[in-house]
Amino acid sequence: MSNEQFFFTSESVTEGHPDKVADAISDSILDAIIEQDKACRVACETLVTTGLAFIAGEITTDCYVDMPKVIRNTIREIGYHSSRMGFDWQTCSVITSIDQQSSDIAQGVNVDEGLFKDQGAGDQGLMFGFATDETPELMPMSIMFAHKLCKRLATVRKNGALDFLRPDGKAQVTIEYKNGNPVRVDTVVIAAQHKPHITYDELQEAIIEEVIKKIIPKELTDGDTQYFINATGKFVIGGPMGDCGVTGRKIIVDTYGGQGSHGGGCFSGKDPSKVDRSASYMARHIAKNVVAAGVAKKCELQIAYAIGVAKPVSVMVDLMGTGVISKHRVKEIINEVFDLRPAAIIEYLDLLRPIYSKTSAYGHFGRNEPEFTWEKTNMVDVIREKAGL
Repeated sequence: MSNEQFFFTSESVTEGHPDKVADAISDSILDAIIEQDKACRVACETLVTTGLAFIAGEITTDCYVDMPKVIRNTIREIGYHSSRMGFDWQTCSVITSIDQQSSDIAQGVNVDEGLFKDQGAGDQGLMFGFATDETPELMPMSIMFAHKLCKRLATVRKNGALDFLRPDGKAQVTIEYKNGNPVRVDTVVIAAQHKPHITYDELQEAIIEEVIKKIIPKELTDGDTQYFINATGKFVIGGPMGDCGVTGRKIIVDTYGGQGSHGGGCFSGKDPSKVDRSASYMARHIAKNVVAAGVAKKCELQIAYAIGVAKPVSVMVDLMGTGVISKHRVKEIINEVFDLRPAAIIEYLDLLRPIYSKTSAYGHFGRNEPEFTWEKTNMVDVIREKAGL
């Protein structure tokens, strides 16, 4: 990022956004299977549209899961419980089309079955991790505020404070930067699905008072801060009725809001043998520990794999000009401290648990819940010692 003045924008979406409904279903299927079978292989894709939830993919497991029941329960928990919304957990059609994981892929992932003895990566690919010291969560400010606004929309809907809200919604936040640091909130955009009876003026006032002002600190706003609430004037038709939703279509929402880089692979519906997910979590963990240790103000890490091969084919570190030691030395420290083989990542981050449905909305990073082991800063002291700090 330039040290001159600039504006940066990130968006998030609520759990009722159709793409997030799809992510939640895929991750709920994964959780239901991995709870019973830690050796499972799951790649579950979901499509939701008016009155229909369709799942497909490759799943290899010895356990039984009532997938239609999991799908319906997930939709109910999100809040689609009335046909008046165009999507109802009780009456929507549910279709499944599941095959097993390809044996050609499985032999490269399973221990002792492929060309190499170690558990190999489930696919080739490149994964990124990122951290910045501009928020306590070591995340970009714009995406953290966008997530918190969306979570607040869900909270006031569910607790009845704003009982006219429906599950679908979006938030977008623009931050002004000077000399590389965030200085103020320039623009907040909210799109909140609502019941037909509420007037626009009532909705606008309620969203500003009960959502925006509860999340955005007053000291970061001024007379020039702009608010755009339901800028079309109406948002009654939403969720899967208003837009088709598909797993993995919100990968920037899931990660860093457009800051840093993204390798292109989504997370939801994939068991941790897929490095798209597990290595991205590990890359975030490493980048966060590097920044938390004071080695740099920003850190981006890229890890790349070949299918069936355990060790990464490359590791790249970029401190974006903020490091107190060289990025070459930081890379050496990372290689000394962290084991980046898939099996080692899975064990280190304790990923063979039913923790994934919780990740499907409001971001996979910047969270302090106990399930999010990749957010721990447990290696700070080790990194500082090796860096000579």
